[in-house]
Formats: sequence, structure tokens, C-alpha cells
Amino acid sequence: MTGGTAAEPSGLRGTYLTCPEGRLHVYSAGDRGSPVLLLSGAGIDNALLSWRHLIPALSSRHRVLALDWPKQGRSRPWNGQATHERLLAAITQVLDRFDLPSAALIGLSQGGALALAYAVEHPSRVDRIVALAPAGILSFPPVVHQALWLVAKLPLLSRTLPSAMLRSRESVARFARRALFAGPVDDFDDVVDEIMAEVRVAGAGSSDWQNASIGPLRMRVDLRPRLGEITCPALLVQGDKDAGVNAARTRAAAALIPGGRFVLLDGVGHWSSRQVPDRVNALIGEFLGEGQATMHPGDPLG
Repeated sequence: MTGGTAAEPSGLRGTYLTCPEGRLHVYSAGDRGSPVLLLSGAGIDNALLSWRHLIPALSSRHRVLALDWPKQGRSRPWNGQATHERLLAAITQVLDRFDLPSAALIGLSQGGALALAYAVEHPSRVDRIVALAPAGILSFPPVVHQALWLVAKLPLLSRTLPSAMLRSRESVARFARRALFAGPVDDFDDVVDEIMAEVRVAGAGSSDWQNASIGPLRMRVDLRPRLGEITCPALLVQGDKDAGVNAARTRAAAALIPGGRFVLLDGVGHWSSRQVPDRVNALIGEFLGEGQATMHPGDPLG
């Protein structure tokens, strides 16, 4: 079965920020309430892929912005590397462009790592953090680490082969079921179509941020030693069936943040905002100060 291309949520506006390397694209929705900036994951992702269901859920009570990272979505072409430092700078550019002294940051995977890192580097500009299955808190055994570093260094392994492996709809669906989800997804056909649209334009494979974050001997981006510097409220959300991020790592990271909270989602994989959007939206809505949902799917820390 093939689905049609999913329509954009109603009420979305698009803004381009001109940069030396290209144009940054930002979706916006909602005209009142506290500001929220959504940061998507790495690789085959973009603002709408990760946040299609969260944007309308928040926009009635918040001013919502969703950034297409450089080389994703509509933020291309992009002439330059989308490294850790460049993506942190992109967050600042978005906040400045929309005249926001500060905002809540909500990030998935790579976006979760950047949200945490931005709160460390620019504490006065972050009101709250929600990090879903965040990267930047992982380490690997020596042999595994060196293998991952080799993959990151060789375009054949990090881009060419993944792109070749995801050329058919069947292969994309298989990848999504195994790597991204751990159960049924109501709009799975739409997810596959959206992934295929991104792959057709940009190919597949790891992002510049992922490739640059791993060094030959250790991770270049390891936020754990500085998580204790975060001063704003923080919620870390993790699926217990995530194939890429171990729940124990995320729980331990939450414990390093003063007052940090952790919620474990049973039966959920890496892409929780698409697998169980209603559950994720309720948790985020409560954390941002709306609704009466309770955080019972895990043990809050702090």
C-alpha cells in the first residue's frame, strides 16, 4: 500500500533566514503564549517529520517554531558543514530572528543533544528543555567506537551505502519498523512517504553532526560532564524499546541535571513523537504548563 504525501498542518508559516552557507528554514505556528523551538533529529529527518503532530497540539497555547536543520527539509542547498558549533549558532539565529530573548527547547535525538548543549552554553536563553531519546550522552566500547569512527570517516559507509539500501519503499518501511519504531504507528504509510521524499532529495546516511561528534578514541560530543550546569527545568523522555539509545543512559543523564525528570515510555522505540504522538504531546504539554496529564509512565527524578 502506498499513501499520498502528507499535507502540512494548517496554520503553518515559513520563514527563511539568510546565512553565508545558504538559507535556514523555520516553520512557525501560533501567535500567543510562551515560545517553543522544536529541534528534529539527524539524518533522514526534518521539522515536519519529527513534529507533524506536536506543532498543532502546542500552537493553540504557544508560539511554536520548528527548525529545518541545515541540509534537511527546506534548509538546502547548504554550502558548509553542519557541525555541533554551527547548529548551536543556528539556534541563536532563530531566536534572534524572531526577537525571542529565550524559549523552551524541545529536541529529538540529535535535536535533544543540541537542546541540552544550548542550555549549558546559553542558560539565559533557555526556559525549559524536553529531550526525547537524546544523543550526546553515549559512549561505546573501544572496538565498537573505532568501527563507528571509521564509518563516520568514510562517505562510502556513511552515505553511499545507506542511500543505496533505502531506494525502495519496501526497504524504507523495513528500516522504519526495525530502527525507528517498536510497535504500530497510526500513520505509518505517511511516515514512509515522508522519509522517501527526504531521501530522494538528500540521500540517506548520518549527518555532519553525527560524523563530527565521534573522534578516533572518544566522543567529541559528550555532554554528561556538563549536564550539572543546566539551570532550567528539564524533562528527558525515552522509549524502552529504542534500538539506538539505551534507556539506562537517558535515565542516568536526567539524574545529572539538577531537578531533572525522566519518563520511560513502555513499548516505544526511538521516534516516540511519531509512534505515540498523543502520549508524547500530553507529557510535553503538561511540562510546558498546560493540561492536567500526569507523568505516570516512569519515575520522575528530582
